[in-house]
Amino acid sequence: MPARKITIGVSLKMYFGHAQTLEWMRSIADIARGYPAVRNGSLRLFALPAFPALPESRQLLAGSGVSLGAQDLFWEDSGAFTGEVGGPVLAELGCRYVEVGHAERRRIFSEDEAVVAAKTAAALRNGLTPVLCVGERSRSTAAEAVASCREEIRSALAQAAGDDGPVVIAYEPQWAIGASEPAEPEYIRAVCRGLKNAMAATEGRADSAVIYGGSAGPGLLPQLGADTDGLFLGRFAHDPAAFASVLDEAAAVLEKSAAS
Repeated sequence: MPARKITIGVSLKMYFGHAQTLEWMRSIADIARGYPAVRNGSLRLFALPAFPALPESRQLLAGSGVSLGAQDLFWEDSGAFTGEVGGPVLAELGCRYVEVGHAERRRIFSEDEAVVAAKTAAALRNGLTPVLCVGERSRSTAAEAVASCREEIRSALAQAAGDDGPVVIAYEPQWAIGASEPAEPEYIRAVCRGLKNAMAATEGRADSAVIYGGSAGPGLLPQLGADTDGLFLGRFAHDPAAFASVLDEAAAVLEKSAAS
């Protein structure tokens, strides 16, 4: 059995100003350097600031083990698309990840499955790992959530059959985004287990991961076992100390896994 890996990502959305973003990046880079699991690649980290902070964030994260990513991209690589940012520019700026299909993009900007698929394909053809957000709108059974999310994944990858790069599936039940508590651990485990099985059976994308978002924070990861490959953090990681707590928990989980 291959050694376990855990992926922890953070999206800052539009909460921070520019200077605050850079100070946060500096802090998490310093924190990440203290973890052997980050250095050996078993604990994989990425951070998604706003577009203007990407160049300076790249410099601040250099050598820390934290990969840089963006919160969005356009589906075309270049052209007369005022205000948009294409995958080639993100790759040039040092991004390795890009978020696609978040519930807020779907709701506020009316991004449908066709748009999500086009953006996913744009990410993969430019060597970027899509952080593909999926999740049911309202509470349901785990089996219903798995079926719904599997269809979202199938649709999102439909235009990218020729690009076999890894994908991070961020399972974020829409009813849990912005809530005071995440979904129940057993529910998360059941859905993520189903999505991992689906990815392994039908997509065949090596080194892909299924992580949980939706009001995720410190204390959650140890409850999820091996059914979940990590966490996608939002506001609960705004405090670097909370981010460090999650890394402590991830390092402990990896140590226990290696010893078993």
